[in-house]
Amino acid sequence: MFFLSYCDAGLDWQIGLQEPATPVAEGILHFHNYLMYVLLIITILVMWVLYKILTGKNSPAAFNHSSILEVIWTASPAIVLLFLAAPSFALLYSLDESINPEISLKVIGHQWYWSYEYSDPFNTETSETLSFDSYMIPTSDLTVGTLRLLEVDNRVLLPVKTHIRVLVTAADVLHSWSVPSFGIKIDACPGRLSQGTLFIKRVGLFFGQCSEICGINHGFMPIVVKVVSPSNFLFWIALRSEES
Repeated sequence: MFFLSYCDAGLDWQIGLQEPATPVAEGILHFHNYLMYVLLIITILVMWVLYKILTGKNSPAAFNHSSILEVIWTASPAIVLLFLAAPSFALLYSLDESINPEISLKVIGHQWYWSYEYSDPFNTETSETLSFDSYMIPTSDLTVGTLRLLEVDNRVLLPVKTHIRVLVTAADVLHSWSVPSFGIKIDACPGRLSQGTLFIKRVGLFFGQCSEICGINHGFMPIVVKVVSPSNFLFWIALRSEES
């Protein structure tokens, strides 16, 4: 259990997936575990057959000249693929499912920082939107308890249990907006607007990074999303709108 990760940021010696915070991330974790059981059964079966063949003095005729065995090892992979196709197709469909969103978050990748824009006008009188840039905090400016190379000066705030549309693009080169706990990884392409959906089930602080090799400072584009209650989110929006 020491080597498994149950937090919302990467750990040293981590070999497990991060704790899921969205239904999509839960589906990815369940499919991963289901697939591991299938691979384990296949590995044990293949190793047992190899052991019997390599240690047997005289291989039985059933292993050398058997039409039934040839049919079995031809049909078995197809049957296994059918059992894998059903949950994988359902998961792929859920990734593309678009539900009427209550909030739209636009993400723009730059060399080498992120820009965020809440596209919905929270001020109905002026129709103004809220936008800001998010830079990584240098190691020399970190405070006690913050994560090196993962903390930013402006965190993204999102409400819990709310349907959110994420629009991702880039201003210069290819980037990728990725948060493992959300099960989301969206490529940011210049001149193209990619879309993803989020429904975050719990509050917390979630970390991610750019997953595209976008240049010399590729490893210094962290993503920090703070998920709060809807009331706290609206209060934060009001404060940022007054400041701007």
